[in-house]
Amino acid sequence: MPIAEHASRTAATVGTTEYSIVNGSTTLATDATDAIIQVYVDPANMAVGDEYVLRVYETVRSGGTKRVVEEWTLMGAQSEALVTPSMLVMHGWDVTLQKVAGTDRAFDLSIRKVS
Repeated sequence: MPIAEHASRTAATVGTTEYSIVNGSTTLATDATDAIIQVYVDPANMAVGDEYVLRVYETVRSGGTKRVVEEWTLMGAQSEALVTPSMLVMHGWDVTLQKVAGTDRAFDLSIRKVS
């Protein structure tokens, strides 16, 4: 099984509009690539008062509605990267980061996949 980087973003500025790591923009994605993914977020630029939410969306079946299947909250200054558990995705998925409170920040982001 080959391992590859599916999407990589350097210094992506994230604000109150959900940012798609897959697309590298605030235009949300529906990626139908069958894969096992793991997401890496470097929140080193976060400060006291910041709050961000990382979400993974997936459809239950082909042609279904994309819904949140996993969610993590990052609050305040961070000294460690966030690494999600591995997840199987296939029908129509996206990974997003969104500011809930604080200042817009730049993040290094990566989705790694086994396919």
